[in-house]
Amino acid sequence: MSLYLFQILNGVGLGMIYFLMGVGLTIIFGMMNFVNFAHGAFYALGAYACYVVMSITGSFWAGLVLAPICIGILALGIEKVLVRRLYAVDHSIQILITIGVMMMIREGTLLIWGTVPKSIRVPELLAGIVAFDDFVYPVYRLFIVGVTALIGIGLWLLLEKTRFGMVIRAGSERPHMVALLGINIDKLFSMTFIGGVALAGVAGALIAPIRGVDAFMGVEALGIAFVVVVIGGMGSFSGALIGGLIVGLVQSFTSGFWPAGTNVMIYSVMALIIMFRPNGLLGRA
Repeated sequence: MSLYLFQILNGVGLGMIYFLMGVGLTIIFGMMNFVNFAHGAFYALGAYACYVVMSITGSFWAGLVLAPICIGILALGIEKVLVRRLYAVDHSIQILITIGVMMMIREGTLLIWGTVPKSIRVPELLAGIVAFDDFVYPVYRLFIVGVTALIGIGLWLLLEKTRFGMVIRAGSERPHMVALLGINIDKLFSMTFIGGVALAGVAGALIAPIRGVDAFMGVEALGIAFVVVVIGGMGSFSGALIGGLIVGLVQSFTSGFWPAGTNVMIYSVMALIIMFRPNGLLGRA
């Protein structure tokens, strides 16, 4: 029983990290109709930013707070210089250029930090375990579940209960109509892109103490993020949450009896859902 509970909690923790990745990707696409293949690179940069800040200050908490801010500032510069010129072009061009951005970021991280993976120490406050009878579980993994859940609730409140969220939802349906109402659509797109990318930075910083930091972690995360979005449905906040949890649980349970087949099972689940729900579980046509 404790083994199953351990796998469920692991799956939920992974699923919430994947949710942060997926929801940033799906918000950017749903609002801006923009396919961002550099999303995984920002996830890796979030982990590196946390590592650098922690190396300088000695504080994981400073790294966790400053990492998404640094990634957001970088995203602002990239959006103003490059991304906003791509909104009106074909998706194939968006994919090619953002793949180029991803490769530039990856090669840059290799030049700066080398090929040797970096490690981040779990903060002392979260270094212990929680024990219930014969069941033990790391405190830091529970922290990930709690923090990502709070971020998810805050993001839902922002999107569903505020004027800004109303504008984003309206813009995802009729961007030209929103522009006609006097709203600066370029500024709205910029804020959406920065927010989506910053969420990837948070995910990278949170997962870094568990899996370490390396330049190629973004490629792995990008594939998972697209699986989450496809399963949940493009443009759906709730779909990203459900998709992330499904992928996390499948990965957790599969790793227990068939570690080599984890990716096979994840993509098989995605294929099954596409067969019966081509737009995803909660996606729209």
